[in-house]
Amino acid sequence: MPHRHGEQWLSKIAQVGVHRRAELFYQQLDGLLVLRNTVRGELLAESQKHQAVKILRQVPSIGPLRAALLLALMQTPHRFRSKRQLWTYSGLAVVTHDSAQHRYVDGQLQRSKKPQQIRGLNQNHNHAMKEIFKSAALNASRCAGPLQDFYARLLAKGMKPDMARLTLARKIAAITLALWKKGGSFDVEQLKSQAA
Repeated sequence: MPHRHGEQWLSKIAQVGVHRRAELFYQQLDGLLVLRNTVRGELLAESQKHQAVKILRQVPSIGPLRAALLLALMQTPHRFRSKRQLWTYSGLAVVTHDSAQHRYVDGQLQRSKKPQQIRGLNQNHNHAMKEIFKSAALNASRCAGPLQDFYARLLAKGMKPDMARLTLARKIAAITLALWKKGGSFDVEQLKSQAA
């Protein structure tokens, strides 16, 4: 199975040595693509043996591959006491910084009125988990359904699109954890009941 753009790019390379190296790289890529498809099929087949996959697939935008990856990476939902621990593990936790909570004013110690500064998302996390939830949020924001409606409500409130997608990713993570822990089925009311 040759790479679909391989011949086109190879025809643009004039130098003999460079051309040969590019041919070898395309052969290597073709072999990896075959291996990737084989492994993906085996992963999906193995994941179907677990009851948790059926529960995870109920969440909109969590398809068979994302469900299999979540099962492989998390193994059990009971690793996380709360959704906030899952957010931290997945790189969706907001990091704040406060240099001084108190200061001296006229010789008296007073609490600073300066608010904490938001520094972004936590850096120490599982990158694959972050990719799963952020890609699920991106997919949900584009496809019609209850999650897209939730996203649209966030935008209507004046939230920036990237922050709305982060909130949606956190919501998907929270619902996924709650469903997996308790069983049951996905309900649109969960979009209202859980804070993200």
